[in-house]
Amino acid sequence: METDSYFVRQIQLWGEATQAALQNKRIAIIGAGGLGSSLAFALGTSGIGTIHVVDFDTVSLHNIHRQIAFTLSDEGRSKARVVVERIRSKNPFVDVTPFVMDFAAFSELDGRYDLILDATDNLPSREAIDAWSRMHATPWIYGSVEAFTGQVCFFDRATFGVFVVSDHTPAGIAAPIVMHIASLQANLALRYLVGLPVAKDMLYHLYFDEAGELVTQKFSMPLKKG
Repeated sequence: METDSYFVRQIQLWGEATQAALQNKRIAIIGAGGLGSSLAFALGTSGIGTIHVVDFDTVSLHNIHRQIAFTLSDEGRSKARVVVERIRSKNPFVDVTPFVMDFAAFSELDGRYDLILDATDNLPSREAIDAWSRMHATPWIYGSVEAFTGQVCFFDRATFGVFVVSDHTPAGIAAPIVMHIASLQANLALRYLVGLPVAKDMLYHLYFDEAGELVTQKFSMPLKKG
């Protein structure tokens, strides 16, 4: 199988040299659930050379309706391993590896990446990702969902400290908003990795108002001191 044939639509978009350069990029997706599944499907077949998928959890029945990588037969299996299997089955040109562990353990491995994708479901984990990213001068893309609402931000120089870190548990999540937010994260990631402009340190807040209209608000995030 030839890479030019596989990636022909993207090559038409930005050329062979840019597509080839993606093969040298390394990303990590932290979390392999709802956002992580969709991110893996969106980015796993893009031509990024190395993708690491991090998740300590296993597939539960209540995950499957909104986590597109999983089927009923995957219940009880490692989320990270299943997601990696799905990527490998779709793209022979990627080096993709599961890390069955939490982010605290993963951060001790001292890997180096061009970009980190947040697909976690809690603020303490995102705070840890932010701290690691600042230490290693690596940008990361935050994503969160609840009900019909979502948020995305490409963190480069901004501080995550404006968020009140707690163990808040979402009241409920509609499956399509998960894919919508992951798609926005993936678009930002791919544009950044191929050298196209992205709005950094800008929080996108998306929600449906009472009339059912999709509203997108944008907020400039405060920058880190020093």
